[in-house]
Amino acid sequence: MAAAPVWSVDPRTGKQREQVAVEATAQEVDATVRAAHAARGALADRTVRAAFLRSAAAGLDAARDGLVETADAETALGPARLTGELARTCYQLRAFADIVDEGAFLDVIINHPDDTATPPVPDLRRYKVPLGVVAVYSASNFPFAFSVAGGDTASALAAGCPVVVKSHPDHPALSELVAKVLRRAAAEHGIPEGVVGLVHGFEAGVELIKHPLVAAAGFTGSVRGGRALFDAAAARPVPIPFHGELGSLNPVLVTEAAAAERAEEIGGGLAGSMTLGMGQFCVKPGLVLVPSGAAGDRLVKSLTDAVSDTDAGVLLDHRMRDNFVAGVAERAQLPDVDAPVTPGAGGEHAVSAGFLTVPAEKLTAEGAYDLLLEECFGPVTVVARYADEAEAAAVLSRLPGNLTATVQVSSEEAAGRGRGPELLAELTPLAGRVLVNGWPTGVAVAAAQHHGGPYPATTSTSTSVGGTAIERWLRPVVYQNAPEALLPAELKDDNPLGLPRRFNGVLER
Repeated sequence: MAAAPVWSVDPRTGKQREQVAVEATAQEVDATVRAAHAARGALADRTVRAAFLRSAAAGLDAARDGLVETADAETALGPARLTGELARTCYQLRAFADIVDEGAFLDVIINHPDDTATPPVPDLRRYKVPLGVVAVYSASNFPFAFSVAGGDTASALAAGCPVVVKSHPDHPALSELVAKVLRRAAAEHGIPEGVVGLVHGFEAGVELIKHPLVAAAGFTGSVRGGRALFDAAAARPVPIPFHGELGSLNPVLVTEAAAAERAEEIGGGLAGSMTLGMGQFCVKPGLVLVPSGAAGDRLVKSLTDAVSDTDAGVLLDHRMRDNFVAGVAERAQLPDVDAPVTPGAGGEHAVSAGFLTVPAEKLTAEGAYDLLLEECFGPVTVVARYADEAEAAAVLSRLPGNLTATVQVSSEEAAGRGRGPELLAELTPLAGRVLVNGWPTGVAVAAAQHHGGPYPATTSTSTSVGGTAIERWLRPVVYQNAPEALLPAELKDDNPLGLPRRFNGVLER
């Protein structure tokens, strides 16, 4: 039976652009994983790894125009957005190169023997080593930053782990181009090109998670797809870590005082956030708790005006468009749900932005309205009008884990007066990133960033953005009473590599 073709499709027209490849067979997945596994040793030298990451960034920069053109043709996200996303991706690669150079991620800890301790302490030397081949499942909505050269790949390579990427069917041509850039960068430093593998096809993704030489996986996508892979990773004869980002509602709570103080500003900001990228950001605010009454009415009026001025746009593919149209229609038909701006089809290939309103009391108990507490991918949000603080708290108490939770407070509340501190404590259990007087769309690449959250936002406690994302692909190992001559350079007393470390209880930098 002939292998199925892999087509690049223009979401603006639904027409096939070109055949990019064919779906990988189980044998081809096996060969790709084995090639990546064989390249592990070439990543052992941290200096080489850092140089590879910087060359990859330089190569992507140099190919920017062609990459952005292809990405736009496959995703309809627009050259401005894609140019910025590619710049972010290059910055991220360079940031991980700096982390590799610094070496703190190795978490070196050395304890000399201490016979006076109870119980006595032997010579113990601990650091972290790479897990092995990492399977990376590309995202649809970030064809650069969460795909072939995205955060999972960059952090895995920085950790010393080769990668095999399962391309997303929405941008296969771009995936091939980016993989070629990474492989050229690897070759510049004597690293086998197999260090970055690429496979296409649904079955290839299934074979990849089951491969015995795959040591961990990173995923960004739907709850359904991510959970299936997560379960497969756990069901293997040797289970592996699965770091999945699955879905998020990203709730926003607007206090009564905040609405009274700046209703129009909040309404306009919400419109910009929920329609950014046609609502296809994983941190789009999908549920907004707004007080009943005049101040809340002003906020909704501001949101109505701003969303009404938003042009129709194209989603990443026609399947997502169909799901969006059907999803908002199903929600809108619930009793007591209104649509001040009706979201839905915006032509044969496009969708129009909008939002729904519902009394918050409808969301406080299990029932048909639970549909409004599920993510709907695209330019729509649900505004729940609450009567009092208890009703808002009751809705929040029913929410699953999220990537973000946001509170809009007044200047008095921001100064610590009123319920400000309580609100942060109330939102903290819900999300990995809690925002005050901002909007969640936009995830900075920074050392302190955390992009993750309680399930189903993610399947682990780790982050996929920021420097600590590297920790996902490492495991600690301790050497006890090992002769100095046998120890790796990272664990020798004289610290020949100049690494940050904790030496007999003292932090050295």
